[in-house]
Order: sequence, then C-alpha cells, then structure tokens
Amino acid sequence: MSPLLQAAIRVLPDAEAVAGEAARLIGDHLAAEPAAVLGLATGRTPLGIYRRLAARHAAGGLSFARATSFNLDEYRGLGPDHPASFAAYMRRELFGRVDLPASRAHVPPGLGDAAEAAARYEAQIAAAGGIGLQLLGIGRNGHIGFNEPGAPFDSRTREVVLDESTREANAPDFPPGTEVPARALTMGIGTILEARRILLVATGAAKAEALRRAFRAPPDTACPASALTAHPDLTLVCDRAAAALL
Repeated sequence: MSPLLQAAIRVLPDAEAVAGEAARLIGDHLAAEPAAVLGLATGRTPLGIYRRLAARHAAGGLSFARATSFNLDEYRGLGPDHPASFAAYMRRELFGRVDLPASRAHVPPGLGDAAEAAARYEAQIAAAGGIGLQLLGIGRNGHIGFNEPGAPFDSRTREVVLDESTREANAPDFPPGTEVPARALTMGIGTILEARRILLVATGAAKAEALRRAFRAPPDTACPASALTAHPDLTLVCDRAAAALL
C-alpha cells in the first residue's frame, strides 16, 4: 500500500462513527464551496450520512442552495416515483430535507432511451464543471456505482447488466415478491475517476474482502474499486470490521 493511500485511510470504531466522519467531510466541503458539485450514492451505507447532513442543514449550519448534485446510478425500468427507485430514495433521505434546488438534483433516468440518457448525463456533468467531491460505497464484489466486475476502468455513463449477487443484496429494498431490475444506468469508472475528490465509505465485515482486493492487490477490472488507487485525492473512511484485512 502506498504511503499516500495509507495516509488517506481513516479507520473508526463503528458504522455510526463512519457516518459522522463522512458527513463532516462532505459538509465541510460544501461549507467551503457553497456552489460545490457533489456526486452522491444510495444504498444502506449513506443513510446515516444523509441524516447527519440534513440535521446540520436544519440547525442552520449548512446550505445546499447553490450546490449541484449527480447521483451515481438508477435502475432501468423504474420511474422517479417508484418507491424503490433511487430518485425516490434521494427525495426521502436528503433532497426533501435540505434546500437543494430540484433543478440541480440530478439522478440518471430509469426510463427512456438509455444511450441518449447516458450521453445527456455526461454532458450535464461537464456543463456543471465536473464533480468536485464524489461519495462512493463499495459492493461485496468490489463494484462502485453499478460498475460490476469486468467493467473497464475508462468506462463512461451507460446501461449495464447487474450481477445476480448485486440484485440479491438489493432485494430487501423492494417490496416482497417484487423482482429487482436486471439492468441499470450508471456513471462509468472513468466518469467517477474524473471527480476532483473521492470519499469511499465502507462498514461491516462483509466489505472487508472487497477492500482487501481493492487496496492490497494490484488494480484489476475483476475488482472495479481497485481503479480508485490511481486517484490523487482519495479518502477511505471505514470501520474496524471493514478494515480487518487491510
């Protein structure tokens, strides 16, 4: 592990401490750059982060009024009002609780032509000046966004097929008996790597092997997160369980 990457790793006692530190880093970034462009993630890991950011906003200590955001991904076939869509997730967990203008809160569309939507999303990111701070989680198979194993490190926003393991992991987010979509629209690894800062968050023993493969083994498309080791400004915030194999 390089000294640079080693210095960017913060191991904290538990998931609550990780959420607090990640929220502090994002909030401080936004406070220093009120017109920041944020890359946002979904899933279970960011929930505590968004809860803390919303609380900081409610206390009058943080405004999103001049910010812009771009989410990593969305399921294909789900409209923004579907309760399991990431658009709905973001409204529940963050957008509906802070003063971020809806016109600047971007989530990839789940409907319509995928190729057109992907090209438009890339153009919107570029028009906003690129992402200043990108929040990421990591899948058990090493995916970032919905870039599954085998995704090229120079990939751009596109439609992808989800691994069965990813669909199984996300099944609890859907009503019983509802099938998880097989495809999604996701920012590519190349798009993610263009963010000026990256904050990777991981909690729990189930993520330990993915972190080991990402940061203790040579970069390999079999572990998409291993592409992050080439980024010049990466911070990993994780709990002791997730860091067990580092």
